[in-house]
Amino acid sequence: MKMHRTVIKSLPLFETMSDADLDGLLAQATPRRVAQGEAVFKQGETATSFFLLLSGRLKVTQVTGDGQQIIVRVVHPGELFGFAKALARPDYPGTAMAVTDSMTLAWPSCLWSDFIGRTPLLAARTMQTLGRQLDEAHTRIREMSTQESERRVAHAILRLSGKAGRQEEAGIQIGFPISRRDIAEMTGTTLHTVSRILSAWNTQGLVEVGRQKIIIRDIPGLARLAEGKPE
Repeated sequence: MKMHRTVIKSLPLFETMSDADLDGLLAQATPRRVAQGEAVFKQGETATSFFLLLSGRLKVTQVTGDGQQIIVRVVHPGELFGFAKALARPDYPGTAMAVTDSMTLAWPSCLWSDFIGRTPLLAARTMQTLGRQLDEAHTRIREMSTQESERRVAHAILRLSGKAGRQEEAGIQIGFPISRRDIAEMTGTTLHTVSRILSAWNTQGLVEVGRQKIIIRDIPGLARLAEGKPE
């Protein structure tokens, strides 16, 4: 399957690159369709490639030493993932699973230096992307260390609405299937606690919760909860 440069030209990471540089990147890339529920790679596997998500959504999970599974990141279209080379490690630290049918581009890990060296601006933007992801990881660690469950859940849903929310008549719906268990794994809490919190918010009119569906009906109210300012 051959990709035309227009597929990535519109993405912020590549929008200023020349056609020649884009063609050079795509000549080294391998496109892959990933069905919902399929893994792009698994935790502990040798990191042979790094990836760009073109469409769909992925969740990156890790299994901790005590056997607990946590969601460390949701990958959205236009984002890089699986860049173990940039972290100076030989294996993937987590499992990337498609939560909807997705399309990726993959480059061999040995080409990471060439990838970020295509243009100074691409290198700068790639580093900014990695920096934002690291900052978000630190924020989530801080939340899990210092905040009660309700605030952590509110922060997680607000982040998802900002990245993947779509406006509907009833409110802002998170634009991919997401379960209570997913929210629990994102926030380091239990399924029972997340179910209790979402049920209470549903009654209060803050959210509307269905099977693998969350619609946010009151963004300001949820933001106040996230900041520890209850109604």
